Amino acid sequence: MLDEPGSPPDDPEDLRAFAERLIAEVKAQAVLIEKLRHQLAGHRAHRFGASSETADQLQLALESSEIAAAAMTGKLRLSDVEDATKPKRRPIPDHIPRTEVELSPGEDDCVRCGGHLRRIGEDVTEELEYIPGRFVVNRIVRPRLTCAGCERFVQAPLPSRPIERGRPGPGLLAHVLTGKYADHLPLYRQSAIFGREGLDLDRSTLADWVGRSTALLEPLAEEIGRHVLTGQAIFADDTPVNMLAPGSGRTRTARLWAYVRDERPWSGDAPPAALYRFSPDRKGERPKGHLSGFTGWMHADGYAGFEDLYRTGEIREVACLAHVRRKFVDVHRAQGSAIAEEAIRRIAQLYAVEKEARGSPPDRRVEIRQAKARPIFDDLRAWLAAQLATLSAKTPLAAAIRYALARIARLRPWLDHGVLEIDNNAAERAMRAIALGRKNYLFIGSEAGGRAAAIAYTLIETAKLNGVDPTAWLADTLARIPDCKINRIGDLLPWNYAR
Repeated sequence: MLDEPGSPPDDPEDLRAFAERLIAEVKAQAVLIEKLRHQLAGHRAHRFGASSETADQLQLALESSEIAAAAMTGKLRLSDVEDATKPKRRPIPDHIPRTEVELSPGEDDCVRCGGHLRRIGEDVTEELEYIPGRFVVNRIVRPRLTCAGCERFVQAPLPSRPIERGRPGPGLLAHVLTGKYADHLPLYRQSAIFGREGLDLDRSTLADWVGRSTALLEPLAEEIGRHVLTGQAIFADDTPVNMLAPGSGRTRTARLWAYVRDERPWSGDAPPAALYRFSPDRKGERPKGHLSGFTGWMHADGYAGFEDLYRTGEIREVACLAHVRRKFVDVHRAQGSAIAEEAIRRIAQLYAVEKEARGSPPDRRVEIRQAKARPIFDDLRAWLAAQLATLSAKTPLAAAIRYALARIARLRPWLDHGVLEIDNNAAERAMRAIALGRKNYLFIGSEAGGRAAAIAYTLIETAKLNGVDPTAWLADTLARIPDCKINRIGDLLPWNYAR
């Protein structure tokens, strides 16, 4: 999300400074885009060998920068940054089928003088739309009428659209968003696919659509975030993503964080949801800011940056047994250790008990865990401590056991609280889309581009968690959100769409 406040400041001087900062960042993005276009033009002259891969990387960098610029421009509905090199809008090809909708003012006689209205012309707006499997053009015809008596002018208003004065319909915008963030298709590849359909949609045009769409959808992503952080327990994880470092010709490591609320294992009524945040680094202050106001349990790995959160007492830690198991699996694969194999077997017994408890209400889950899992859990801890005493401290197996003993101690609340889980797999599953995506887009162009990606992932992954087709839901949401009052934004959430 953008670091600026959700709404402009009231003070005129503060508002002027706010706008100047935002415009300066947009202009900086425009400079970066022009530089990347220049580099890409040079590499296109050398399309074979290693340089062709470099050209693809420049395509991705340019794509991310253009999304960032569009997101910042759409944030406060600023006018577009002038760019003489930006491709001009091309006419929609004639072979694309047209469907015509005529919007009448709804009156035959003039309400002012009673005179008869006569047609003097019309305005036609063409909107390129995507219906799964095919493109269509919606021709929105608005007759211009004038009164024969008083010459009053009448015309139906143009309906609100996701992008003002823009060409794409909500279905096409949804198709592009899910193509990039759910199906992991970079925009330059989507542009090539559209080209095979006879549509000349430049990558920079698609980037502008994505940036403006995510800016429009940001309040909905924030509403999902508020839902996530009101849960009794959440799952947290982060993953590295490469971000372009302007001026250096290299990338640096940024982070995408996921915070998941999923109460289905204990038959909770709250819909599942995933909140994503972007940060340029992995400092502990990042999750502290993301989780401001949250109180409850948090399933997480052993990241040291979370320690400050736990010390406040407002957030209580639940460790992850899957991370513990993974250490022993690595040792067993490398060395064939019998001790590691036995640790894996004992951990499997705990998972078998958890499988039995899954889907039961919290009090029943506690009963099952106390009766069947606690003896295995306590015995595992004692057995690991005994094995550690027989091993050299420098061996990988000893390191795995030390890690296990530290994390198991922090997993104990799981035995006593039915709303907790044995591992952090809900958050790790939420990271799969990012792991797949970064294999295709390689890196993010800027912080603004990273925040736009976090918005898109929040919306798409939450829809998937609720069994909702993200393309259909986003198409419906993009059509409705321009006219939606901020206090009714919850009506657009994916679980309400599912109903």
